[in-house]
Amino acid sequence: MHEFVIRAEDPAAAEVRELLDRHLTFTRENSPPDECYALDENGLDAADVFVFGLRDEGELLGIGALKRIGTRHAELKSMHTAEAARGRGIGRAMLEQLVAWAGASGYSRISLETGAAQAFEPARRLYESVGFRNCEPFGNYVRSPHSVYMTRQL
Repeated sequence: MHEFVIRAEDPAAAEVRELLDRHLTFTRENSPPDECYALDENGLDAADVFVFGLRDEGELLGIGALKRIGTRHAELKSMHTAEAARGRGIGRAMLEQLVAWAGASGYSRISLETGAAQAFEPARRLYESVGFRNCEPFGNYVRSPHSVYMTRQL
């Protein structure tokens, strides 16, 4: 197995858009239309959003982003692993890198919103395994039976 490389990515790049489109399709298939909070290419291409990709031998296998929502508070956005690459630790490697980057960048808390449907259970387990815990809605989110809110102090 080769060592993964995690680096900043351009959300407009074709490879990133392709993986992001798969993420948006998955999210839309498993969430009500008015409660789909995943960022699209335009949402990721903002000054307060930092997009990362995980590559193995140059192939993009995973994406993840952090959005600044407060001076020391970031939101985890748009994490997705290519289906063919699942089970290789890519999601965990990306998540650990995002947490480390946030801490090194001065953030003291990361929060996220994810789906409550069964399809999102693997993601929720991953988040819990690295210290995220359920919390109340944050930012502009409101309580919903379709969403789970999680946070982690850094």
